[in-house]
Amino acid sequence: MKEKFLGGLLVFLGACSFGVLSSIVKTAYKAGYSLGEVTGVQCFLGMLILWIIHLIVKTFLKPKSTATTTHNPKTNRLKVCAVGIFPGLVGICYYQCVQLVPASIAIILLMQYLWISIIIDYVIFKNKPTTTQILTVITIIAGSCLAAGLFNQDIRLNLTGCFFGFLAALMYSLFISTSSNIGNELPKLEKSALMITGACIITFIIFPPLFFFKLNLNDQLYQLGFLLALLGTVLPPFLFSVGIPKIGISLSAILSAAELPVAVTCSYFYLKESVYFNQWIGVIIILLSIALSNLKHLKRNK
Repeated sequence: MKEKFLGGLLVFLGACSFGVLSSIVKTAYKAGYSLGEVTGVQCFLGMLILWIIHLIVKTFLKPKSTATTTHNPKTNRLKVCAVGIFPGLVGICYYQCVQLVPASIAIILLMQYLWISIIIDYVIFKNKPTTTQILTVITIIAGSCLAAGLFNQDIRLNLTGCFFGFLAALMYSLFISTSSNIGNELPKLEKSALMITGACIITFIIFPPLFFFKLNLNDQLYQLGFLLALLGTVLPPFLFSVGIPKIGISLSAILSAAELPVAVTCSYFYLKESVYFNQWIGVIIILLSIALSNLKHLKRNK
């Protein structure tokens, strides 16, 4: 029982750390930093931290090497690195969305990966969605319309921002689909480091890191970038990798949805953004749809 409680707590904390990212990004924008600077510093510092931790663990702890099923591990590592393109694009699209729409709406747009993943699973892997999944998709879409304030006359959504939000959700869905099938025989730290390396490469291709030459080490961007790297790149994958095996995927899906209310709450109290009553109702509907769809799997597993 204690082990399951600890696992649930770790997954919950990982989701909460994801939820505060949009508020930190908004703070960086208010300080005058650009999209390329924010994403570039986060990816670079995240990559640096993960490789340092991986090398320390490999050198001093010497974990047992896992058997590999591939005849060309170098090629396999390149594939894992290539998959990092997707989280790199997620960061760029999501942070562009945050720049154009309120943070509370940006996270709701990103959460659309829940139903996009079901469609990708059906189109690519031919896994037909269940009735429960279809009902969950309909409920999430309805809740998202409320949560995004589509029926509020005071809210004017930036269509470009919404486009980037949905694009971020699509990239995140592709990342989930590919990362779960590639590089599973590699150590988790090495796999994470390779992926964020791929994310860093695509980010620097889109936004050449020329800003490194005009910043000093005391610049606020490095402080905010370290927070983004820690809370968005380093901690969540570690917390999820430890917590999810203890409680299972279904319960993890419920607890990881904490990202949504945390993001909305931060935008309301920290950023002072307006969040209307019907938007809170929409958030609750989304959370309930996720919880109810997974509780059925939990009962079945028990």
